[in-house]
Amino acid sequence: MKLTDHIWYVGVNDRDKERFEGLWPLPYGVSYNSYIVAGDKVALIDTVDNRFFSQFVEQVKDAIGERKIDYLIINHMEPDHSGSIALLRQWMPDVCIVGNRKTLSMVDGYYGQGGPTLEVTQGSTLDLEGARLQFTLTPMVHWPETMMTLETESHTLFSGDAFGCFGTLDGAVVDTDLDTAKYWPEMVRYYSNIVGKYGAQVQMALRKLSGVHLERICSTHGPVWTDQLQEVVKTYNRLSLYEGEPGVCLVYGTMYGHTERMAEAVAEGLAQGGLKRFAMHKLGHSDPSYIIADAFRYKGLVLGAPTYNNGLFPLMQQIVDDLQGRVLKNRLIGVFGSFSWAGQAVKHLQAFAAQNGNTLVGEPVEMKQGFAAADGDRGRALGRAMAERILSGK
Repeated sequence: MKLTDHIWYVGVNDRDKERFEGLWPLPYGVSYNSYIVAGDKVALIDTVDNRFFSQFVEQVKDAIGERKIDYLIINHMEPDHSGSIALLRQWMPDVCIVGNRKTLSMVDGYYGQGGPTLEVTQGSTLDLEGARLQFTLTPMVHWPETMMTLETESHTLFSGDAFGCFGTLDGAVVDTDLDTAKYWPEMVRYYSNIVGKYGAQVQMALRKLSGVHLERICSTHGPVWTDQLQEVVKTYNRLSLYEGEPGVCLVYGTMYGHTERMAEAVAEGLAQGGLKRFAMHKLGHSDPSYIIADAFRYKGLVLGAPTYNNGLFPLMQQIVDDLQGRVLKNRLIGVFGSFSWAGQAVKHLQAFAAQNGNTLVGEPVEMKQGFAAADGDRGRALGRAMAERILSGK
């Protein structure tokens, strides 16, 4: 698919993979995006998963015929993008692999490839004699070797995984030709699960790009962004600053239903307090990737679980570990829990709430044994306190 006079999209859709990185569900599939930039010399920007190499070759030929590829630009070495390097080298042995020092080391480590290479550094350029590429190093967005490539004539940024999202590209690749509604929540889920830990590094990358005029962003996953480009950048800026929207992510675990009744009471309190935007997740039913996404999306986070083996309910411990691993910060947090003879859940959840600039809201609710009317009252009070704090904007 032609994007400009000298840029083509040659990526593929994966409608079979059920979990990205073996972890994150893909209800809408995923695309592996690759691009051709052609002047008198031809550059290929990233490759695709090696399972799609035959289709990939056909699409490259559709774009440039029998012309040879002079350069392979590697923005990111994760195998869903680099997996076809060895096959590409068999097809075109003289292709010059272009990447930064860490990239070229990974090429050798993953694929053991010889042949010509070109090392680039921050701000260096490559003249394709009719198109010009400029390289920006963006380490830890979200691997140490990641970089972005700007085609300076068309103001097109090939951004690697940055600004990406889950979801196949159905019939078209540019945002103006697609209904993009499904991609926005999938962008939040992609960012929070894949990139989330590296907010500071994303901010550094955004600073490097500030002042650069862009007309399109070509990520390695999801649509080519043109008309909605500014909204994409704003979304990544907000998420990397850990700025939540006014709303609450309420997550709870339950064994016999008592803690679930408390969760329902907290939800009633949120609604009584005037808050309409909140997502409830029952551990064991909601996939962790959606819980993580909503924890990044909303300013408020309410966590509730039973005590288990003198510690925290295991499914809640997993979520707490996931959020700690992503350095989720600046959240308003409420906690509740239950126990039969020795309470530990609330203590563990309070310890989590005390980290990373988070603020504990309301009175923690700890329930002993069965759910009682007084417990419901305290749960609703916690919900109202959270709603008041969220809606006050403080």
